[in-house]
Amino acid sequence: MTIALIAHDAKKELMVQFCIAYCGILSKHNLVATGSTGKVVSEATGLDITCFLSGYQGGAQQIASRIGCDEIDLLLMFRDPLDPKTGEPDERSLLRLCDVHNIPVATNIATAEMLIHGLERGDLDWREIVKKG
Repeated sequence: MTIALIAHDAKKELMVQFCIAYCGILSKHNLVATGSTGKVVSEATGLDITCFLSGYQGGAQQIASRIGCDEIDLLLMFRDPLDPKTGEPDERSLLRLCDVHNIPVATNIATAEMLIHGLERGDLDWREIVKKG
């Protein structure tokens, strides 16, 4: 599976800690991320992550285009709900595309943990079956 990682500045450390905790699971999958998120997570964990542009430079749009082409299977997007950013229209677009393409998405740590445990159990394998079938 291909998992996309995005984190607002205030949530980058949380994303790093999440990826450290679940490194064993994440290492079995293809990881992509916006530029600065991917860089800090990769440096902290040693995970192999394909980095796109930083979010404000269009990285979220690059991930959105891959969602639209069914190249992303899971999105972990840790948002800071208390500090709205100028990129919020991009976030709405990402969430809409995830809904259109049935991509599981987590916008907070609680949902991310539920999805990562489901991934570990094989509960999310239905996307692989649909792609092959």
